[in-house]
Amino acid sequence: MKRTHAFLLVGAALAWAGSARAQAVPDAKAAFEQAKAMAEANYKAAKARCDQIAGNPHALCIAEARAARVRTEEEAGAAYKNTLSAYTDARMRIASANYDRDRVRCAAVTGNDRDVCLEQAKASLIAAQADAKADRKSIEARQDAQQDKLAAQYRVAIEKCDAYAGAVKDQCVDAAKTAFRK
Repeated sequence: MKRTHAFLLVGAALAWAGSARAQAVPDAKAAFEQAKAMAEANYKAAKARCDQIAGNPHALCIAEARAARVRTEEEAGAAYKNTLSAYTDARMRIASANYDRDRVRCAAVTGNDRDVCLEQAKASLIAAQADAKADRKSIEARQDAQQDKLAAQYRVAIEKCDAYAGAVKDQCVDAAKTAFRK
């Protein structure tokens, strides 16, 4: 759960900065490729450890390894793309991978306990997806509000320039346009 909150905070900070897409660092692609390679290597190592186990614990071990690989790959991909959409999609895929892992975990129990386990897994999936969507809408709303505030401040600055005439007014308008990136 802590990773989800940290992931959310990173996404919110990036969105709050007001940039739809930050400038990519030249090494960003290399870091992304390295993270994917590391995720694959960790998955293969975990799978090799899982092959020493039999039965449902083997299936659960494989599912946990897959979920860890998906988490690493999705977090790296979202950081590389650095967009709100990428972070939201990554959170959705991570939730789905965790759901698959939880379903395998539920296979170990029978009867009503299994039904409860499956419903709990489904509830966790729905909650994670709903949180991702709600966070995205919240961040988008904050961005829209920030743009509205800046537009209002720009109009105030332009209105203040009306008190001047000639070159002074032109300088005032130019300064307002520069300050508000218009």
